[in-house]
Amino acid sequence: MCNMRSMTKTRETVGKLFRVSDNRIPAIDPLAGIYPSNNAPVIRIAEDGEREGIISSWGFVLPQKDKAPKRVTNFRDDNLGSPFWRSSFETRRCLVPTTSFAEPKGRSPAIWHWFALGQDRPLFAFAGIWRSFRGAVKKDGPVVDLEVHSFMTTTPNPLVATIHPNRMPVILTTDEEFDIWLNGSADEARSLVRSYPAENMAIVQSAAEKVDMLDEC
Repeated sequence: MCNMRSMTKTRETVGKLFRVSDNRIPAIDPLAGIYPSNNAPVIRIAEDGEREGIISSWGFVLPQKDKAPKRVTNFRDDNLGSPFWRSSFETRRCLVPTTSFAEPKGRSPAIWHWFALGQDRPLFAFAGIWRSFRGAVKKDGPVVDLEVHSFMTTTPNPLVATIHPNRMPVILTTDEEFDIWLNGSADEARSLVRSYPAENMAIVQSAAEKVDMLDEC
């Protein structure tokens, strides 16, 4: 679920909302369509304890015997005991800046429904985790070094459930939530895991196009 999202705000808007100093945030281009393995900004805690923005590849890399590695773009809130996720959740949480995300319904063609926190698509964050990866991302491919991220999903609210009945991303919107997710204990971070209220969301676009059509900065 949720393998397509957008982040259509400017570098300055991202830095302001997430309280990242100008010298700690890279160049960011507004992105109308972000897909698995694409690069996108995330906010994390640097080694000196300050917030920093980095460009990270979307999807943890899961090696598969005799197959190409799989990109795992999200993880379930009821699967935190998995060794694949546990250490990242406990020690490497991040914020994933987002303005909307899409879920398909139907086939031939599927209609993509874009969810946001209002028609003007205000900036928010997915509750994410990150790690550094070294290895191949293609079958028999070269070894590469990547910063990668994924984000948590939970049970859907009634609005999202009309399109995707099983899961939705964990959404964070306030500075207090950002701080707890980045700096709090694992138990404190778990306290933020809930379905975002349906009344505070909207379906802002329904179309066959696999991209957010809003050209917004």
